[in-house]
Amino acid sequence: MQTPWPFTRVTPGAGAGEQLEPRPVSQGLSALSLELFPQTKAPHRTVFSAFGTAHGAPVPLCPRPRGGPVPLAAGPGAPPGRDALAARPRGGCGGAMVEAWYMDESQEDQRAPHRQRPNRAVSLEQLRRLGVVYRRLDADNYETDPCLKEIRRAENYSWMDIVTIHKDKLPNYEEKIKTFYEEHLHLDDEIRYILEGSGYFDVRDKDDKWIRISMEKGDMITLPAGIYHRFTLDENNYVKAMRLFVGEPVWTAYNRPADDFPARKQYMKFLAEEAHNGV
Repeated sequence: MQTPWPFTRVTPGAGAGEQLEPRPVSQGLSALSLELFPQTKAPHRTVFSAFGTAHGAPVPLCPRPRGGPVPLAAGPGAPPGRDALAARPRGGCGGAMVEAWYMDESQEDQRAPHRQRPNRAVSLEQLRRLGVVYRRLDADNYETDPCLKEIRRAENYSWMDIVTIHKDKLPNYEEKIKTFYEEHLHLDDEIRYILEGSGYFDVRDKDDKWIRISMEKGDMITLPAGIYHRFTLDENNYVKAMRLFVGEPVWTAYNRPADDFPARKQYMKFLAEEAHNGV
């Protein structure tokens, strides 16, 4: 079944923004060069289901690795009642997990790492407390990976496509890269799975400081509805990513300030509860 849709970016105080009409996309794999920030409208879905529940009930994801369960966010405070895909290290056994750090305030190229000196690393547990979920998958075999299949089933990710962000693939490439980097939020979770290349997702912490998350091949991330964030390529200038949705995708990004949306208020409530539970 072919399903066309528009992309919409909404700026503060404005109505529907720029409209892009991509070619239709099928239910199967499609190589597209579109915006990297679509979201789904799924009012029946628990907003923070990506890190604890689907439709309000705990869901196991993939078999437990040997040695006991690994929490979804791979941290000591990860949500109870849910097993997770074992987060495989980059580069095989002993390699590094996803890396994140607090950003400096330099105005240099957005594609630079922007680490503070000394570096202020951010753990998976810190990301979990912001509602950010990280998984490590087998990108070389994404078409047949049983763990990806189980994640899609458990989270009801019924819609998927693949996007390529590169100067030879994306019209108005430089302009689009700047647009991706505008701070915004979505009303639904955002799920991205890196199949090739690399890039950075930046998210705000509870004190409104920027955290940069380095995403490489095999990394899957879920950003919760209501979190302020942005995306940029890194200095390699290439990424190929899978986008996952519940139902038909909605292509709306709300640029900051967007604090009056229920999704933002619910997210702020979640942060307050995490802060209280962490005391």
